[in-house]
Amino acid sequence: MNGNKGNILWADDEIDHLRSHIIFLREKGYSVTPVTNAEDAISLVKKERYDILLLDEMMPGMDGLEALNKIKIIDPSIPIVMITKSEEEDLMEEAIGGKIEDYLTKPVNPSQILSSCKRILEKRRIARDKITRDYIEEFSEITNLLQGQLDFKKWAEIHLKLSERYLNLDEHNDLGLNQTLEDQRAECNHSFARFIESNYREWINSDKRPVLSTDVMKNYVFPFLKKGEKVLFIVIDNLRLDQWLAIEPMLYDFVKIERNYQCSLIPSATPYSRNSIFSGLFPSQIKKQFPEYWMKNADSEASLNKFEYEFLKFQVNKNHINVKGNPQYLKIITREEANHALIHFKNMVNNQLIAMVFNFIDIISHRRNDSEIIHEIVPDESAYRSLTKSWFKNSSLFEIIKKAAQEKIITVLTTDHGSIRVKRGTTIYADRFASTNLRYKYGRGIRAEGKGFIEINSPEEYGLPVQSLNTNYIIATEDVFFVYPTNYHKYLTLFKNSFQHGGISLEEMILPVITMTAK
Repeated sequence: MNGNKGNILWADDEIDHLRSHIIFLREKGYSVTPVTNAEDAISLVKKERYDILLLDEMMPGMDGLEALNKIKIIDPSIPIVMITKSEEEDLMEEAIGGKIEDYLTKPVNPSQILSSCKRILEKRRIARDKITRDYIEEFSEITNLLQGQLDFKKWAEIHLKLSERYLNLDEHNDLGLNQTLEDQRAECNHSFARFIESNYREWINSDKRPVLSTDVMKNYVFPFLKKGEKVLFIVIDNLRLDQWLAIEPMLYDFVKIERNYQCSLIPSATPYSRNSIFSGLFPSQIKKQFPEYWMKNADSEASLNKFEYEFLKFQVNKNHINVKGNPQYLKIITREEANHALIHFKNMVNNQLIAMVFNFIDIISHRRNDSEIIHEIVPDESAYRSLTKSWFKNSSLFEIIKKAAQEKIITVLTTDHGSIRVKRGTTIYADRFASTNLRYKYGRGIRAEGKGFIEINSPEEYGLPVQSLNTNYIIATEDVFFVYPTNYHKYLTLFKNSFQHGGISLEEMILPVITMTAK
């Protein structure tokens, strides 16, 4: 039984009256096997492989609903189209509950049958063809954009297109487009690094700049607070745009979503970007105004981000935001802490501002480098997206967002930075007091070889703190990471293809800011 487009089994006690329909389907390239009762259909499903079953709901002897259950036990994967004379809603719901693919009411015409079969049997091919066409169009569009002048808004559009295409290819990874997409993303990151190098310093003292980490609360949280709205402000550490796009559809039933973008500070790392989100200050300003909070060991993310609640209160007061109740702040690292936040969320809703930081994705990124098991589970970006989606689906965060919607609380969700899978190492020279991050270095007289980085010799012009005389910063661009000359090849092999942050790339710096309101 080899139909060009698929093998159809059609069970109907009035099959003789449907000969014209069968001829029509065969002319369209389908192989059709007709039977007059459910028992014969079940017998054939046991013996043969069919691509679709057209099943009459009302037949003498065993009816369609009973046959449906038996056939699904034999072959759970077979798509079933239920055909019936009845329009009763409870019958329709019962059939749909039996996992049918489609539901048609008699009398059916040949075009209806063809449309249903085509949609079910050729859905994947049609989707594949559309993805290929769309990507070819977008590839040319992005190539043309790269030849012109781009602002941050256009870069966000490019990053969104690339991220959406990655999600499409997750479902159709046999199209052979992955390497082409990787090459284009590499080209985009090369141009984006030049864009940041040319514009970032001017943004620091300009009102005509994209929304930076320092501006997130002022632009997306405070306007709601001024109107008297309650706000849940969520920061998911180390969340990439493509990871957000993977989890966003799970929220469509509960909230209306508005998507905007912010640009992470450089270095695109927690001590800099997240402190700036909560304080509204650049790192150099934080060091001057709060020297007791700016630890000497600024490379330690665990030590430097102990004062986010103090920064949050400072920024609220500085902007003269009259928040009802005390601002609530929770940093959530463990599952127990997440469950505790969910259980006690009801007690927090009397406060106008609730801020939460979730560290799960960042923990996975760091531990991937140390654990062969996690490295095996997350070998690439596609697996990283999949793991993020699985985590969110089963997380307390998901439930907290739903509870916020039930309480008519506006949720603003963002991240401090993303990450990139690094592939190319370059040699860096520094003394033992230099920072240890693989994507950025600061210290005295640091220098690097080759390409794939920018050097900042006047840190304060970039909003960066000066730790001592002759402090300079070197920040990796594209997919480069820094390796010391000692045991160079050992560490090159160890960290190649790991997910890192702190550098300049679309994945690390162009970040979603999501506003969710109850439906």
